Amino acid sequence: MTGTVNACLRCQLGDFTLDVDLTLPGSGITAIFGHSGCGKTTLLRCLAGLQPAEGHLSVLGEPWQAGKLSRPVHHRPLAYVFQETNLFPHLSVRKNLLYGYRRVPKAHRKIEPEQVHQWLGLSPLLERMPAGLSGGERQRVAIGRALLTSPRLLLMDEPLTALDQQSKQDILPYLERLRDSLELPVLYVSHSTAEVARLADHIVMMDQGRVVAQGPLQETLARTDHPFRLEENAGVILEGTIVEVDTRWHLCRLAFDGGELWLRHHDHLSEGMTVRVQVLARDISLALEENPVQSIQNLLPACIDQIDTEVTPGTSLVRLGAGPTAFLARLTTRSLHQLQLEQGQQVWMQIKSVALMD
Repeated sequence: MTGTVNACLRCQLGDFTLDVDLTLPGSGITAIFGHSGCGKTTLLRCLAGLQPAEGHLSVLGEPWQAGKLSRPVHHRPLAYVFQETNLFPHLSVRKNLLYGYRRVPKAHRKIEPEQVHQWLGLSPLLERMPAGLSGGERQRVAIGRALLTSPRLLLMDEPLTALDQQSKQDILPYLERLRDSLELPVLYVSHSTAEVARLADHIVMMDQGRVVAQGPLQETLARTDHPFRLEENAGVILEGTIVEVDTRWHLCRLAFDGGELWLRHHDHLSEGMTVRVQVLARDISLALEENPVQSIQNLLPACIDQIDTEVTPGTSLVRLGAGPTAFLARLTTRSLHQLQLEQGQQVWMQIKSVALMD
């Protein structure tokens, strides 16, 4: 189908089997998410042609593999960004960036050096050598070099894993800029919920070589049937607009499709900005009536969509809707029975904390 990435692939590596069937958007960032060893990197290697696989693969309507016919790696118009940057140490940043660009025929060049310099903030680095760059700067150069091959598909295999926390925070805004600027599919492998929440538009959840859930980020994270729903950082992602900044209490008010939430103000936030926030399932409690006389500032009316009891001993999961926006709440099964909660019931969500994805 034109405009999508379609992959139905199977490969056997010793005792491990990768068996996936995917239909992914033709633009934006798709996160390939799961624990170590679940097959994320193997999937990318199969897409790149680095690992033999059975099945079929098409990218933006162009067949790359069908039955026994498979394009070799050097005939697949893709770029691959690894954890290690592998920059040429004897070449300047400018020459590293141009290495792949000069090998692309002029008629096939869709991304120009000036665009990459702007997207990734590389102009001040162009005459420097790789040895004089920080880890985050080296990774930005590696991403830029990959983009300048004008790929039809960009694969990124945990590109931030080797960076310290500060370097990760420094590079994330550049990746967000790429997400908003590029018109090509990006497959981004990660086991970090924070990276996924901040960057992805679409998500593929993997477990033991198979896809256990896939779809738009917000919708998929709000499902109750995937194996990551009980992890510590399980919850939903909301996108909304800052409509008020309260300088006295260092708070700001976020309006989203379904209500409003207060969150801690950060210096870079201003009225009119669109931001993403994360609301964790563990940070939501439920009440049968509104109780404004309490310390929790965020109280939202909601309707119970689904209840999964005893997902682990003593713990239940409730999916709720505030208008069209879904939330997850993790409750003890005892409190579920004490409140006599049931599907279709109107309740109040008491949200203890809202985390800005910055």
